Amino acid sequence: MRKLICFIISLCFVTVASSSYAFFDSNRLPSFSELAEKASPAVVNISTVKVVQISKRLKRFFSPFGENDPFNEFFKKFFGEIPESKRKEHALGSGFLISPDGYIVTNNHVVSKADEITVILKGGKKSFKAKIIGTDPETDLALLKIDTKEDLPYLTFGDSDKMRPGDWVIAIGNPFGLDHTVTAGIISAKGRVIGAGPYDNFLQTDASINPGNSGGPLLNLKGEVIGINTAIVASGQGIGFAIPSNMAKQVIEQLKKYKKVKRGWLGVTIQDVDMNTAKALGLKEPKGALVASVLKGEPADKAGIKVGDVIIAVNDKPVSDSHDLTRKIGLLKPHSKAKITVWRNGKVKEFWVKLGERKINMAMAEEEAPEGQAGYILGMKVREVTQQDVDKYNLDSDKGLLVLNVREGSKADEADIRVYDILLKGNFKELNTVNDLNEVIEKDAKKKGALLLLIKRKGQTIFRTIPLK
Repeated sequence: MRKLICFIISLCFVTVASSSYAFFDSNRLPSFSELAEKASPAVVNISTVKVVQISKRLKRFFSPFGENDPFNEFFKKFFGEIPESKRKEHALGSGFLISPDGYIVTNNHVVSKADEITVILKGGKKSFKAKIIGTDPETDLALLKIDTKEDLPYLTFGDSDKMRPGDWVIAIGNPFGLDHTVTAGIISAKGRVIGAGPYDNFLQTDASINPGNSGGPLLNLKGEVIGINTAIVASGQGIGFAIPSNMAKQVIEQLKKYKKVKRGWLGVTIQDVDMNTAKALGLKEPKGALVASVLKGEPADKAGIKVGDVIIAVNDKPVSDSHDLTRKIGLLKPHSKAKITVWRNGKVKEFWVKLGERKINMAMAEEEAPEGQAGYILGMKVREVTQQDVDKYNLDSDKGLLVLNVREGSKADEADIRVYDILLKGNFKELNTVNDLNEVIEKDAKKKGALLLLIKRKGQTIFRTIPLK
C-alpha cells in the first residue's frame, strides 16, 4: 500500500512538471535575430553638417554689447579685428530605405538646416550624399534621395492601426553613434499627444530609444515598419515615441509627389467638450469637437455647419476631441469631400464638405477694457456692448455683453471667463442685455445644470461652460 501511494505521488510530480514545462515552452520569448538580420541592411545612418558663422559669437564673448559696444576701439587695440570664420556642427541620426532606387525616410529634425547630408549603409563601406526631396515639420518627417545604380534593400510599411498595447516591436538605429543597434520591447500605448505638433498621435514603446535613434524604424514581428522613432522622455527610461506608419505613409506620398504636404481645411475654430458642456448640450459623453466659430465663405460655412455644432465623426470615424478632429481633417486631401457628422440641438446631422487647403491662423491683438456701469453675475462684472466697443473690438454688431471684471475663485473664474471677453450667447440665446443673461440662467441654465457661453475673445469665438448646482 505504501509503495502504491509513493508511486501515485511520483506520478503527480511528473505530470505537474511536464505541464509546467509545456506551459513555459509554448509561451517562451521570441527571438528577434532573423528579423534583425533581414531588416538591418535597409536601415541607414545619417550624418549631417551645418556650417555656422562664429564671428558674432566671438564678439559677444569679448563684449556683451556686440558691435555697438562703446569700448570697441579698446578691444581692437589689444585684440585686433576679429576675422570672419565658420565652424561645422556635426549631428547623427537614423533613417531607412523605402524603395530600391534610394528613397529614404527620416525625421525632419535630423536634417533640418543641414548643409551636407551623408547616408551610410550598414557596414560603413558605402556612403552617399543625399538630397532632401521634401520635409514636413508639423509631423517631423523628411524624405531623402540618394543616387545609386544598384538596387538597395528596403523596408515596407505595415498597418499601425492593427498594433495593440503589449505587441512586440523592435527598433533599429544609430544611438550615440553606435550603428545598427537593435533594441526590443512592446507597444506601451497608442494615440499619445506630447505637444510636439498639431498632429500628435504617437505610438509609445519601451524598446530603448536614445539620441541618434531619431528617424529609424520601429518594426513589428513581420519586419514591417509600423512607426518612425522620433522622441524620448529625457527624464524617464523605457518611454519612447514613434510616428504611426499610417500617418507617415500619407505624408511621404505627398512629399514624393509635391515636395510638401497639402492638408485639408474645414474653416472652423474648435475646442474640447468637457462634462459640463456635454450636459448643457444633451450629450451622453464629453466627446467630439465643439465648433466655436465658422469662418465665412469657408468649406464648413458653405456646407451648413454652424456655431454650437459638435463634430462627432469624420467619414464615419468617431472624433474623440478637438485634437483628433484636427488630425483627421489634416490628413485628408484638399478639395476632397468629407462626410462630417454633427450633434445639433439633440439630433445627429450629416454634411458633405468639400475641403479647402489649410491656412495659417490670424494673430489676435490685446485690448484694454473700456469704462462703464455693470452688474455682477456668477462672479463676473458685465455690461452691454456699445458702439465704441464695436469699433475697438472689431465686432460684427453692438450685441453682446462685455466682461469688465471676474472675481477670483468665482464660478466664472473657474470656467475661464476673462476680462474683455464679449458674451454673445447663453445656451444659444442671444445676449443683448444684462437681463437676457439673467433670464437664460433662471429659465434654462439652472434646469440643465450648466450655462454654455459663446464668447468672442481676441478676434475669435470660443465656448466656455459655467456649471450651476
